[in-house]
Amino acid sequence: MFKINDNYLKLPGSYLFSTIAKKIAAYSEAHPDADIIRLGIGDVTQPIAPAIIEAVHKAADEMGTEAGFHGYAPDLGYEFLRSKIAEHDFKARGCEISADEIFVSDGAKCDCANIQEIFSLDNRIAVCDPVYPVYVDSNIMSGRGGVYDEATERFSDIIYMPCTAENNFAPDLPSETPDLIYLCFPNNPTGSVLTKDQLQQWVDYARRVGAVILYDAAYEAYISEDHIPHSIYECEGARTCAIEFHSFSKNAGFTGMRLGYTVVPKDLKTPDGVMLHTLWARRHGTKYNGAPYIIQKAGEAVYSPEGKAQLKEQVAHYMRNAHIIYDGLKSSGYTVSGGVNSPYVWMKTPDSMTSWEFFDYLLEHANVVGTPGAGFGPSGEGYFRLTAFGTYENTVKAVERFKNL
Repeated sequence: MFKINDNYLKLPGSYLFSTIAKKIAAYSEAHPDADIIRLGIGDVTQPIAPAIIEAVHKAADEMGTEAGFHGYAPDLGYEFLRSKIAEHDFKARGCEISADEIFVSDGAKCDCANIQEIFSLDNRIAVCDPVYPVYVDSNIMSGRGGVYDEATERFSDIIYMPCTAENNFAPDLPSETPDLIYLCFPNNPTGSVLTKDQLQQWVDYARRVGAVILYDAAYEAYISEDHIPHSIYECEGARTCAIEFHSFSKNAGFTGMRLGYTVVPKDLKTPDGVMLHTLWARRHGTKYNGAPYIIQKAGEAVYSPEGKAQLKEQVAHYMRNAHIIYDGLKSSGYTVSGGVNSPYVWMKTPDSMTSWEFFDYLLEHANVVGTPGAGFGPSGEGYFRLTAFGTYENTVKAVERFKNL
């Protein structure tokens, strides 16, 4: 008789966004005429930019000819895309990252979840709290994390770094020494950021204790302030201690097209000299057949002058929504943060409501959906995430509904 992986049974409850979807479905069935505005899931609403659509059509036409047909992509991704990434995302910012240190994939979510496979199960991970659930769940699935304590809502072997109003929702260096440190900035869910000096402290700490930072930069396109770094490799020494993940979903609207990449510098080595680059290359080549040629050509168009200009407008659209949410809620007496270098606004729930109580209240009385902070971890309780990825019209309407509560 077959046996299952018991690690999956250690996962508490159900997946956050599945629970939200079920609640919305139940409410919609009971109230079929409800005009529900969804500011919960971080999916984009703007159409794919014209320059990218043109590149997709051109690549599809090319694939329809014998001379232009392409099969499996190279393990690391096509050079034409990796060279553009290296030039625009790193060299332009003073970072020493070469094209052959970039692994193209179908998105940052998968890479964030899969990267832990190359590390020993007895490594301890540290995560921000609240945290993007994928970081924790993927480690639990692999057998790392220990035992779940329902009272504290934490796993025994995971180091949780509280991100609260007292530390501006950015973690302090942990009192326990981790082996792997997950950082995401601009942060999902809180929208908080680290200055370059603050991020340099994390790099220095990781080098001092021999830890690896797993840095999720999925939202770097939304950074508007000059003193906020777009990449951890802007910090001295990061090449020896950090892996960085990027997504085309949020900066270019590829949520339905799927494209991302991971940077593993060749300077990142074990104490006995094994390059993590080599290990990830083996895993990547064994378990992944590459993002489609057509999609990688679309990714290349992101870095064209036309693509960059069009995507700048899209980011501005979403950040306009973020400002509307932030300003509207603040003027109505809510306590809010984020929304400046991030498409997420993090609000404190009113009247001492739990985050799920506020979810139900907001859905029933305003027909607006957000994401309960408790779904991101214990320190998220009493908070609520709203996204700026909706339409302008729905964003304005949602804020008016908040004001009328």
